[in-house]
Amino acid sequence: MTRLSSALIGAALSAVLCAVATAQSDRPEVGVSPWGPDDETGRLNLMTPASQAAILGQISGAAPYDLSVEYFIGMPSWQAAGDPHYRIWMTHTPHGTGVDDPLGVGHVMNDHVSYTGAAVSMYTHTGTHIDALVHFGLNGEVWNGFTAEEHLGDRGWRVGGAEALPPIVARGVLIDLPAFLEVDQLADGHRISRGELVGALTAQNVTLADGDVVLIRTGRMQVYEDAQAYMQNPPGLGMEAARFLIEEAGAMVVGADNLSFEAFPSEDPANYVPVHTYLLAQQGAPILELVFLEALARDQVYEFAFIGAGLRLRGADAAPMRPLAFPLR
Repeated sequence: MTRLSSALIGAALSAVLCAVATAQSDRPEVGVSPWGPDDETGRLNLMTPASQAAILGQISGAAPYDLSVEYFIGMPSWQAAGDPHYRIWMTHTPHGTGVDDPLGVGHVMNDHVSYTGAAVSMYTHTGTHIDALVHFGLNGEVWNGFTAEEHLGDRGWRVGGAEALPPIVARGVLIDLPAFLEVDQLADGHRISRGELVGALTAQNVTLADGDVVLIRTGRMQVYEDAQAYMQNPPGLGMEAARFLIEEAGAMVVGADNLSFEAFPSEDPANYVPVHTYLLAQQGAPILELVFLEALARDQVYEFAFIGAGLRLRGADAAPMRPLAFPLR
């Protein structure tokens, strides 16, 4: 091998190593919380006693809107990813209890007092739920630099689990994209842009503010009873729109009526869920999915008091939630 060829190979190798190092240094990293090294809740710190009192003081007293879905066998779920679907089964029935007498109270008592009981099993991201900040991470870390190696045990996350998320009391805003785009629902795979969010907000005469819970209607909930149609290549948020909601509009929590929240295929060849990692791992913004928004859209209720709390599932990456939207005066 000549000196020239050796020099060329060396130069080429150096260029490759430099490119690899540059690519690695350019990789997005998890966010470091401005609320301190122990912070597990991210942008939920934007809630304050004053902000909660302000929105609660505007409630009109009208009946709230239930923003949750019903759970039933055959409902939409992530079975394609290998996750368990929703199941409910009876553990006690009036006739069976009468036959088995499991509590030893006697057949006369069982004939008089009927006993019904049930158990459920499901993936934590089933039905209306909130994603905890540990749900997705980058480079072996989740929000605020917590790592699976140090903070994940056999019983779940020791930090940042669903139990760490406080009840949410905040101003809620609905962005109704089908109404703005004059369609029944967004098309399969539609990637929501910044311009569409801005246009819909302008049409609704609504301005976002720091600390809002922003809920985006795609119209997908209209086919919720048909799991295959609901899960088939749903519309979702694009990165440009996600950055707008957090960096420009100051949203605290974001959510939608679909199950993936973001659109697929990914815009980033190096990340199959860039919106999730941006929101959860980099910005500390929890995500709500499968939020029922049809009644709010029907009544054109675009601003409301959002009140909701997930189940305190210790160490879990998500939790079922039953959020409510209270109309304002």
